[in-house]
Amino acid sequence: MVKRRNKKTLPLLERVRITGMAAGGRAIARADDKVVFVPFAAPGDVVDVQVKKSRKNYLEGVISQTHHWSEDRIEPFCGHFGICGGCQWQHLPYEKQLDHKEQQCIDSLQRIARLDMDAIEVTPIAGSEKTTFYRNKLEFTFSNRRWLSDTEISSGRKITDTNALGFHIPGLFDKVLDIKKCWLQADPSNEIRLAVKALALDQQLSFYDLRSNEGLLRNLIVRNTPEGEVMVLVVFGQNRRDDIDQVMQWLGQQLPSARSLACMVNEKKNSSIADLHPAIHQGNAFLTEHMEGLSFQVGPKSFYQTNSLQAGKLYSVVRDFARLEGHELVYDLYTGTGTIACFMAVEAKKVLGIEYVEEAVEHARHNARINGLNNTRFLAGDMAQVFNHNLIRQYGRPHVIITDPPRAGMHPAVIKQILESGAGRIVYVSCNPATQARDVELLSEEYRPARSQAVDMFPHTHHVENVVLMVKRMSLK
Repeated sequence: MVKRRNKKTLPLLERVRITGMAAGGRAIARADDKVVFVPFAAPGDVVDVQVKKSRKNYLEGVISQTHHWSEDRIEPFCGHFGICGGCQWQHLPYEKQLDHKEQQCIDSLQRIARLDMDAIEVTPIAGSEKTTFYRNKLEFTFSNRRWLSDTEISSGRKITDTNALGFHIPGLFDKVLDIKKCWLQADPSNEIRLAVKALALDQQLSFYDLRSNEGLLRNLIVRNTPEGEVMVLVVFGQNRRDDIDQVMQWLGQQLPSARSLACMVNEKKNSSIADLHPAIHQGNAFLTEHMEGLSFQVGPKSFYQTNSLQAGKLYSVVRDFARLEGHELVYDLYTGTGTIACFMAVEAKKVLGIEYVEEAVEHARHNARINGLNNTRFLAGDMAQVFNHNLIRQYGRPHVIITDPPRAGMHPAVIKQILESGAGRIVYVSCNPATQARDVELLSEEYRPARSQAVDMFPHTHHVENVVLMVKRMSLK
């Protein structure tokens, strides 16, 4: 029984028992007739919850006092846990994280797509071999308004060290947590970040002001590969050539073995660099990722799965579900830089990739060329407009459609065209089980969900990829 100690609009809930994990990474409990969402809690915890937001059917709150820790809890290994929004589940054993992620995918298909999961082959989730230092890309933000702890604020002392190089605090656009050590990317990522910050402080270079949109140093992006290649991209907020040259020359001296050092100037109010062109200061314009004998060149702005080792597992699941025999025409929707398309082209007769971003399509064509894949074709354009009857009439009816849309899922027009495509198999890859389940229900009109498997690309977070195979239903006409 939950007791309420006061009757204020935002009450304190006493002795709430955490019962599970919800989509989005927060833990869940029940208080009277409402669901309560609590971050950084674990199933089995008994805690007091200070409500921060009250809605008709749910509450959101934070732990104010703990009466009993769950037996499943472990000690988080990162000193920034609970503040940085990057790894919300470090307090859970990795096996429990996998259980929650797999169940999230199953629950979405049951609840949203209304599927009978007993009729579907569910393969156990593919966990990540590496659970720390698994990312191949991190983006850090410079800020002259670092996040201050409650202890610092209540101390009364004047805060003079306000510069930070790290990650945004969730929900606070202008506050950046100064990162001492991040466990997501292998060395020399931490060394590079700390050294660049030290240089900036020593030379009194200005850190970006996220409110006024002023300052020299704006972003630092570090990429690496499993083989140890390193790329560093520095994004400057002002076009001060002497200072830019100073930073880049210093980086070149500190990282003589770096595969690529690049920079760009972004004087816009938004932080997007998609429309900007990097200048290569040292080395090559790309890193090279390898996967099952294929090579993929990754530039400063290229999209590539951020867990290199798990990407191979994910694509292997897609290939297994596609069940290619060598004669198939495969349509790869939302192909990005063509990684899945190239992976499939090794075993298919022909692969047609479609992607909205023209630059990504150029990268896809380049990746196909360097791998000697002459059976691929890539088209750029809005998916809902390009993927239509005329396209199928021109290139032929697909035997297999692979779709890997953004988190929002597929446009209704794309779903309609898939239903009319006549493809025998649909392999749906998604980073959002909820929108995937929504689309699966719509596709179930013509396609029977047959298999499902989750793949964990991001240990210690709630994020998960799920792959669903749908097979064309037999016509009764």
